[in-house]
Amino acid sequence: MKNLLKSKRVLLGLKVKDLAFKMNIDQALISKFESGLRFPTEKQIRDLSSHLEIPLDDLMKLWLKEKIFSEIKEYKIAEETLSMVMEEIAKYNVLLIKEIPNSIQEILDEIDFHKSILNQKREFDSFRIVEALELEYTFESNRIEGNTLNLRETDLIVNQGLTISGKSMREHLEVINHKEAIDYIKILIDKKSEFNEYELLTIHNLILRGINPEYAGKYRNVQVMIQGSLHTPPQAFMVPKEMEDYFIWYSRNKNLHPVILAAELHERLVTIHPFIDGNGRTSRLIMNLFLLKHGFVIANIKGDFDTRMKYYQTLENAQTNNDKNSFIEFIAKVELESLKRYISVLG
Repeated sequence: MKNLLKSKRVLLGLKVKDLAFKMNIDQALISKFESGLRFPTEKQIRDLSSHLEIPLDDLMKLWLKEKIFSEIKEYKIAEETLSMVMEEIAKYNVLLIKEIPNSIQEILDEIDFHKSILNQKREFDSFRIVEALELEYTFESNRIEGNTLNLRETDLIVNQGLTISGKSMREHLEVINHKEAIDYIKILIDKKSEFNEYELLTIHNLILRGINPEYAGKYRNVQVMIQGSLHTPPQAFMVPKEMEDYFIWYSRNKNLHPVILAAELHERLVTIHPFIDGNGRTSRLIMNLFLLKHGFVIANIKGDFDTRMKYYQTLENAQTNNDKNSFIEFIAKVELESLKRYISVLG
C-alpha cells in the first residue's frame, strides 16, 4: 500500500505538503503512511482514495490486508485463525440476508416489480409531472415540521414568486429553500457525485439559509432534545465522531437494497440529530437523494396527522428499542405507494 500511495501522489504531481493540506493533517503523517511506519485511519483511507484517485475498494483491501497481517503475523496459529475468521464472515453475510423480515422483503419485491413497469413508461415522463410531484413533496415535508402553507400557496410561492398574506417570512423561506435543495440533489445525481460530508452540509445549508444563518450547514454545538420523544440525541461534542461513523457505515453498506439504504441513512441521521434545526427535512432529502439516484421516485411522506404520527412512532421505535424494521417497512410502503401513483399518472 505504501508504494501505491507514493507512486500515485508523484504521478499526480502532488507534494507531501499539498496532499497533507487537502486532507487537513500534518505532512509528517503522509510521510509515515508512505514509509509504512503508520497505518491511516479508515477516514484517512477514504480521503486518500479521493485525493489520489485510487478506487476506494482497491485501497481498502490493501489497507485491511496489511492491517490484519501486522496484527497476526508473529503468531504460529495465524493461518488457522484466518480460516476461522473467514467462516465467521460467511455466517455474517448469510445472517445479513436473513435479517430482512418476510414482510419487508415482500414489499421490496413489489417495489422492484413496479420500478420495472416505471422503466418501461419513462418515455411518457415529462417535466410538468416531475415538477408537480416535487411541489407536493416540498409541501408535505414542510407540513410535517409545522409549516401552515397549503399546497396552492406553496405553488404560488415557488412558481410565481408571490408572498402570501398572513404567513411568516420563515414559512416562505422554508418553501423556497426546500425547492432549491431538491434542485441541488438532482444536480448531484446528474454529476454522479459521491455522497459525503460536504454534500450533506451543503444540503442543510440550503434548508436553513436565511432562517438560521449562524447554524446553516454546521453541526450543532449545544445539546438538544426532541419535543415529544423519549430519544435523547448524543451530546454536541460527540456529533463529529457520530457523523464520521455515519459515513463509514454508508461506505460499508452501499450494496444494500436502495430502499433499505435510503431508510437507514434517514433514520441514522435524524437519530444523531446533528443540527440545531432542519434535521427532519435534511434526513428526508438524503433519503430521496438515494432513491432518485437508483431510479426510484420520491418517497413523499404525508403531513396529515395520522401519517405523521405513524412516521414519528416508527422512528421512536428505532431510536429507543433499536427496532428498525417498522421504520424501514413504513418507508418501503411510502415508496411503493409513490411508485404506483407515478405510474398511474404516466398512464
